[in-house]
Amino acid sequence: MNVTADMNPTVPTVTHHDLPDNAVLIDVREHDEWDRGHAPHALHIPLGDLHARLDDLPDQRPLVIVCRSGHRSARAVAYLNDNGYDAVNLADGMIGWHQGNRPLVHDGPGTPCIH
Repeated sequence: MNVTADMNPTVPTVTHHDLPDNAVLIDVREHDEWDRGHAPHALHIPLGDLHARLDDLPDQRPLVIVCRSGHRSARAVAYLNDNGYDAVNLADGMIGWHQGNRPLVHDGPGTPCIH
């Protein structure tokens, strides 16, 4: 699998304020990042697994890709767009999500967080 294209500054981007109502949020962070805190109802597909899990992506709904800051997700968006998927990058990633007071969940004790 090769989802290692340079970050493309021309990938389509959306802010957390402008998420389409029917969008599916795909979180491409690593397992430990996901475990600490993620958006409710997001689908977790680490960047390194994306190629192998394309069949897990929903059809007919816009895909919003997120990572911690937006760099890995931009690479994922470029890869997905090159392969015919309608995907956009979430501007500022989970950092922006958290700073925008959007909800976070996790499965562990304590308060979910973004590191």
